[in-house]
Amino acid sequence: MRLSVDNLSHVFNGGADRHALEQISFTVEDGQFVALLGPSGCGKSTLLRLCANLLQPSGGRIEIEGKSPVEVARRRQIAWLAQSPALLPWLTAAQNVELACRFHNLDREPRLLPQHALDMVGLADAAGVYPAALSGGMQQRLALARLLTQEAALWLMDEPFAALDELTRERLTVELADIWGRLRPTVLWVTHNIYEALRLADRVLVFSPAPGRIVADINVNLPRPRVESDPAYQQLLKTLRAALQGQPVQILEWAVSC
Repeated sequence: MRLSVDNLSHVFNGGADRHALEQISFTVEDGQFVALLGPSGCGKSTLLRLCANLLQPSGGRIEIEGKSPVEVARRRQIAWLAQSPALLPWLTAAQNVELACRFHNLDREPRLLPQHALDMVGLADAAGVYPAALSGGMQQRLALARLLTQEAALWLMDEPFAALDELTRERLTVELADIWGRLRPTVLWVTHNIYEALRLADRVLVFSPAPGRIVADINVNLPRPRVESDPAYQQLLKTLRAALQGQPVQILEWAVSC
C-alpha cells in the first residue's frame, strides 16, 4: 500500500498554538518498512495519527493508494500498534485476538485465523491465559497477533517495544522482522532507538525538533539480518547520529555513499 505525504503541517490549537509538523513531504512504496526517528515532541506520533485519520491536518495532504485516510480507515486497511497493548483484561489471549478478528472482518471471511496468529507470535500455548498473567513482552506479542488478524496493508506502529527490557526488545525486533518479511505490509515505525531503526527499516526519516521537519531520508541498503560489526552498518549508525545532531544533509549524503 503506497503512502504519499505532501507538504503536510499540523498545529495544535489551545491557548498558545503548538506547531507539531511543518511542510513534511515523503513517499513510502508498497511493502516498504520506514522508521521515523527524532527527538521527543517532534511530531512523529502526530504524523501516525494523521495517517490513521485520528487527526485532521492543518495543511497539506495524505494519500494512501490514491485515497484519503478516512476512506482507507473505513475499509479497515490500517492497523495500529502502540506502546500500551490495550488488552481487555477479562478476555483470554485467544479471546482478545478473536474479538479483533471479528470486528475487522465483518463482511469477509478472515484469511488469518486467531490461533494461527498466536502461533506466529509464539503464544500458541498461552491461548487460554488472561493478560494479567502474561509478561510485558508476551502482552506485546498478543497485541501483535491481534494486529495480524486485521490483515491490514498499512501498519502504523508507535514505539511498541519502548517499555520493554532490552533483551525482550531485541528478541521481539528479530521476530517482527521475520513476520514483516513474510507478509510485507507497508510500515511506519516510530522509534527513538537508532539500533532498532537500523535493524528493521528499509529507510529512516530523521526529524528535527518541533516543529518537526524531515532533515534526512536515509536508505538502509543492508542485507537482513543486519550485523552490527558490518562497516556499512557502522557508517549508517554514524550518519544517523550526525543527522540527529543537526549536521548538514550534504555531509549525511556523503557519509551514506561511502
